[in-house]
Amino acid sequence: MKTKKILHGFLAAAAAVSLILILFLSAFEIAAYSDFGFYEKEYEKYEIQNTLPMKMDDIMDVTEKMMAYLKGDRDELSVSTTIDGKEQDFFNDQDRFHMGEVRDLFLGGFALRRAAAVILVAAVVLLLILKADIRRILPKAYEITVGVFLALVLFLGIAISVNFDRCFVIFHELFFDNDLWMFDPATDYMIRMLPEGFFLDMTIRIGGFFLAFLIFFELICMGLRIWRKKKGIRTAYK
Repeated sequence: MKTKKILHGFLAAAAAVSLILILFLSAFEIAAYSDFGFYEKEYEKYEIQNTLPMKMDDIMDVTEKMMAYLKGDRDELSVSTTIDGKEQDFFNDQDRFHMGEVRDLFLGGFALRRAAAVILVAAVVLLLILKADIRRILPKAYEITVGVFLALVLFLGIAISVNFDRCFVIFHELFFDNDLWMFDPATDYMIRMLPEGFFLDMTIRIGGFFLAFLIFFELICMGLRIWRKKKGIRTAYK
């Protein structure tokens, strides 16, 4: 009996962690790809055209093609555009190398989401086969996992609010084994298009979608608790 309970708990935890990963990675994808109007507003907010001599339509064309490359929908990061009246490739060799590494992170994240979906389905199916009370243990596992994630998010949020610059550097040092992510605005157009403030705003945007997903599933958990309570009351009166 104890072994069965431990197995149920392990499968519920696996399902909960997988769901949280799916929600986070989906929040990232929606934030980055659902509305390119967000990018245009950011470019206007940071007055990109003051430092990047391009028409907004051309900047948006470069943005959409760059994001398509990062998602794996384009094979090469090369976009011919007009800069300061001259037709040229927007990206240089350093841009292509670094963004190739970023693309690997994007594609790795999407692969992780697919793996998490498989684990989630498998865990739920096994719980059903084992006749576990999934209406009880899954919401409980979800809420415990959310608590852990929110504690982590709170820590990161405080760190970002205190010193985003340092967090930005630490992130790159953790995920990249070189310094080619450091660009010179004097020679690199890409860093002019994507200032540090843009990344802070995107981080907040991702967090907003992620929090909305967490709240949605928490409401489902609350609904299941209310349903179980009412069912228990009805059963007691029979």
